[in-house]
Amino acid sequence: MTENRKPMPPDFDDGAPDLSAPEWQEKFAKAKVQRGRPKAARTKVSTTIRLSPEVLEHFRAGGPGWQSRIDETLRKAVRLDRR
Repeated sequence: MTENRKPMPPDFDDGAPDLSAPEWQEKFAKAKVQRGRPKAARTKVSTTIRLSPEVLEHFRAGGPGWQSRIDETLRKAVRLDRR
């Protein structure tokens, strides 16, 4: 029965620190994960709005950024221009 056992691989030290050690666990716990881009000072609110097909077609025809252009147009309409 002992003939079927595979030999154990030799132990070797690759010089890497033991990341399961308590001091590394503390460092990992303190590390703050930041994903995505930074938050803006004033964020926009997600909402649903019903627009006529012609209005939507007009803004989408301008390519990417059509939602921002709608926002800009509405801001001008209520005199909230950011300039």
